[in-house]
Amino acid sequence: MRLKNIIRKALTKTVVVQVGARKKQKRVQVLPSEQIVYLVYFAIAAFVGLTALEIVHMIFFGVWNSEIFSAITGLIGTISGIFVSQRV
Repeated sequence: MRLKNIIRKALTKTVVVQVGARKKQKRVQVLPSEQIVYLVYFAIAAFVGLTALEIVHMIFFGVWNSEIFSAITGLIGTISGIFVSQRV
């Protein structure tokens, strides 16, 4: 399965709506917008790239780069914030 499909499935909400005169309950899946899917896809790709960059930096220079770590932390916050806000 492709990463975009996994992200789309993870961000899909299931809501309960009442249908008809008898107000029978029905479950409906609400798909996320494509913009959010692509944003999360880009953020995950950037996270992987920055993590690789931090590892290479530590191998070649032998020191921790706090700026790269700050970017990684920001991306983790962005990704988790999107998942939390979409599932509520």
